[in-house]
Amino acid sequence: MLTFLLGPFLALLPKRWRRSLPFHESIIEWRIASLLSAFGEMLLAVVAFFYWYSYAMNTWVSRGLDAALAGKMGPNVSGQEIGFAAWVMLVAHPLTWLLAFVFVEGSARLVGAAFTENNLGILSLFLFDKIFLKITGQSGPGIAQAAGYAEGNVSSYFVAFRDKVRSSRTPIVPDELCGSRQQADEFLEIRSCRRKQDWDPPRTVRYQDAFYRLEACSQGPEPRPFRYRLRRLSAGVMGRTVLVYSPEEAPIVSEK
Repeated sequence: MLTFLLGPFLALLPKRWRRSLPFHESIIEWRIASLLSAFGEMLLAVVAFFYWYSYAMNTWVSRGLDAALAGKMGPNVSGQEIGFAAWVMLVAHPLTWLLAFVFVEGSARLVGAAFTENNLGILSLFLFDKIFLKITGQSGPGIAQAAGYAEGNVSSYFVAFRDKVRSSRTPIVPDELCGSRQQADEFLEIRSCRRKQDWDPPRTVRYQDAFYRLEACSQGPEPRPFRYRLRRLSAGVMGRTVLVYSPEEAPIVSEK
């Protein structure tokens, strides 16, 4: 229920803010909430524009006609010219551009949530968060990293869309687990045919009775292009931020 009542408003927040909520993973389905939020943003922009168009055109055309009747615009001015001048003023007005931006932003968020599983907040709060991190000297993940990718200089939209297309062409096969050792550390690489939602380094992952630290995400050849490198921890405690790896199909286990 909170997904439909509270989720669309919380979906406006940047991802970093949403992940700090105590019910981030347990109550709200963020994909549905983002779809509703983005559609509401688009609808609000359309309704507001129609109201703004009606008010602005009626007001400016009326003022133009009053000025023409008073002889302030010359003897040869026509009603079409007054209407065209009002339309130009409407197009150039900052509020028109703001409403257009809100509509485009809502469209981008809708496409991102529907086709790329990238649930983005609104740009203004995202920029505020980045400025706040910059002022306070904190470092936050890049756009692509926040979406779950290792590339730091590529737009998350294009990266996520590329991986979505790649996944649609890749058959569903069981994950492959590849274990290895480097001196005293034990590593586990999970190779999957689909990207795992919210697997963002450095999250903690529980598999069976062991805890791992997700250190890196990368991509490799098909049919399992999504690679997750995990380092085993000596101990761990379950919490709301711990990811539980429990594949539906038994994975293929191999050793390096």
